[in-house]
Amino acid sequence: MNHEKASEEMIEHLRKAPKVALFSHISPDGDCTGSMLAIGLALEKMGKEVSFYNPNTVPSYLTFLPGSLRIRQELPSPQPKILLFVDCTDLGRVNLSRSDISADSIVLNLDHHISNLYFGDLNWVDADASAVGEVALTLINQLGVEIDRDIATNLYTAIVTDSGCFQYSNTTAQTHRSAADLLDLGVDLSRIHNNIFNQKPLAQIKLLQRALESLEIRAEGQLAIMSLNAEDFRESGAGLELSEGLVDHARSIVGVEVAVLLKEVGLQEIKGGLRSNLWLNVNEIAALFAGGGHKRAAGCTLRVSMDEAKQRITTAIEEALKLGRDHERT
Repeated sequence: MNHEKASEEMIEHLRKAPKVALFSHISPDGDCTGSMLAIGLALEKMGKEVSFYNPNTVPSYLTFLPGSLRIRQELPSPQPKILLFVDCTDLGRVNLSRSDISADSIVLNLDHHISNLYFGDLNWVDADASAVGEVALTLINQLGVEIDRDIATNLYTAIVTDSGCFQYSNTTAQTHRSAADLLDLGVDLSRIHNNIFNQKPLAQIKLLQRALESLEIRAEGQLAIMSLNAEDFRESGAGLELSEGLVDHARSIVGVEVAVLLKEVGLQEIKGGLRSNLWLNVNEIAALFAGGGHKRAAGCTLRVSMDEAKQRITTAIEEALKLGRDHERT
């Protein structure tokens, strides 16, 4: 089923539902949080009873978002029939499996990742959108809900974060049109940008210092890789959420095509964040380790030691970079 047909059926289910539960992915970012909140607030304007779920607490830099304090870490009980998953490639991104979902529930999957597994009963996946916030904006408009300032603030935050403040390659003319429409509704641009981009906790700066101390340059200067172990998080006083965006410091080095940040999140559990600048498809690299995401931004988890994870990721990227260089020469 194409996403146009799925979107029509999804809209119909949401219009009819008296109650809806919304879900967003672990390690929440501005896109999943803002999009989920925007949709939930819109549904409430339609008279629906809405609950918000995320396995993790909202990062401090996103607590300014309208409705953020309502996000819970407990599954709604009883579960409503309509369950809407926002910005999730699969149920594992919410630390759930199908057995956690009531047999009579209808799972709606709203996303923009090319690696989405189409796990829903209905799947509206638009891989051309810079953020799921763009898809959420379309959904809300199709529901016929008037977008107020609170909804617009959430949607703008979703778009501005996942487009890298309109710098990433997924930014399109439609991205700018969507942002302009939201600005016309009176969002406080200065407040949003100050919270997201300008105000950094001291613990995050200390964590960045440790990440930069680990920096290695490989593959003739095209690969930059950093790592953070459990001790780095503990001694800096930073939670895992404060590592968000640190990889971009490595990506900004002249000559670097791909940057990686490896984070120790448990015993023999390493999360990798991959970012590329111009041509390398890091989604394909992440897929080698059962991960995924976008062409220029992806992630994966390796259940090995930090040294082993670094070796495997480095080898895979160096091979991809070499193939790319050889292709350019021919």
